[in-house]
Amino acid sequence: MKCWEKKSKDSDTSAAIKWISLVLKIAVWVVAVILFLENTGAHINSLVAGLGIGGIAIAFAAQALLEDFFSFFSIFFDKLFEIGDFITVGEYSGTVEHIGIKTIRLRSITGEQLVFSNKDITNSRVRNYKRMEKRRVLFTIGVTYGTPLPILKEIPGILRSIIESVPETAFDRAHFSAFADYSQNFEVVYYVLSGDYGKFMDIQQEINYKIREAFDTRGISFALPTQTLYLRRHGSAELPVEDSASQMQQ
Repeated sequence: MKCWEKKSKDSDTSAAIKWISLVLKIAVWVVAVILFLENTGAHINSLVAGLGIGGIAIAFAAQALLEDFFSFFSIFFDKLFEIGDFITVGEYSGTVEHIGIKTIRLRSITGEQLVFSNKDITNSRVRNYKRMEKRRVLFTIGVTYGTPLPILKEIPGILRSIIESVPETAFDRAHFSAFADYSQNFEVVYYVLSGDYGKFMDIQQEINYKIREAFDTRGISFALPTQTLYLRRHGSAELPVEDSASQMQQ
């Protein structure tokens, strides 16, 4: 135990080791006392029976506390996460600040502290983003229906060359995926070779800049939500009128 304490790098791990050491010491002393009394000729059967009944009563009375206590050992030995890891527990996310005997404390992105019982942690699906080696990214862009077919066929190659030119990325695919209501959509998948969210956003921003530059150079227009209204005058043909007053960027 002393060796573990010397190797521990944070106060919470050190505290955990001290608790484990304390529990082991108590167990050893209880066994030593029982063996001593037995060797002195004392009748310990009733004592052992009393301890057993008392232990059961205490276990029922402190069931929730014991569940958190044993969940703590599961978290500690399985190394589900460490101080400083960014994790998601159910619908909540945050950076681990404290790993205790009964509770885990996270600091959320918005600043508030989130407190979970150890049992809640072990009964939930936990995602540890710090251990992510790479991040899969999928996004869709849409171009107008007026884009010529030869240009459409060039777009997957344009997207591929853009992503491959950005460091710490691995291109997967780019395809003309769908005819949408007002756009022709391309689906793009690539990997960021880092688990850091800030790095991912920097890379995605650079890719977006390069896509905009390449499309502007080739005269490719991004699709906007549009509506076409057909107005009929008495005795005349229908006249299409494009309503662009409520256009929004896709």
